[in-house]
Amino acid sequence: MNILTGESSTELFGGDVPPQVKALLDEARTAESPERVLALLLTAQISAPTCPSVYYLLYKYHARQADFQQAEAVALKGLAVAAKQAGLPDDWRSVTHDMADFTSPGPARFWVFTLKALAFIRLRQHDSAQAAEFLSKVKQLDPEGGTGAGVIQSLIDGSRS
Repeated sequence: MNILTGESSTELFGGDVPPQVKALLDEARTAESPERVLALLLTAQISAPTCPSVYYLLYKYHARQADFQQAEAVALKGLAVAAKQAGLPDDWRSVTHDMADFTSPGPARFWVFTLKALAFIRLRQHDSAQAAEFLSKVKQLDPEGGTGAGVIQSLIDGSRS
């Protein structure tokens, strides 16, 4: 459950997870070594390459390991998967608010949330200009701030001081 929105994470991040993948993810939650966690997450990705939740967990894993280059690569793959499922263009810059419902659970919501994650990742790579560009698109598509873009905006503003 997402404590900010009240939505379950499977709804927020693109829908149900196939049972075989859920077992891998459950095991990853309790794995003791980072290597085992990564092996399980990669197996889940290979098993279900169109499951957005797996990309979320993978980019979060890499970000926690401070491997922001890999986190960005995984987030971009997840963005592409979600774009295809939501019927969005490949180029994130050309997406407009009328192309999908970015506030309801599903692939479009995952897409905009991942764009916000990319803003954070770019900020951690000391690229506040690209972070701001990603975040500008998020705010355009989610003007109510349901994705938590304000937190990233504060970090961007702080990095410019």
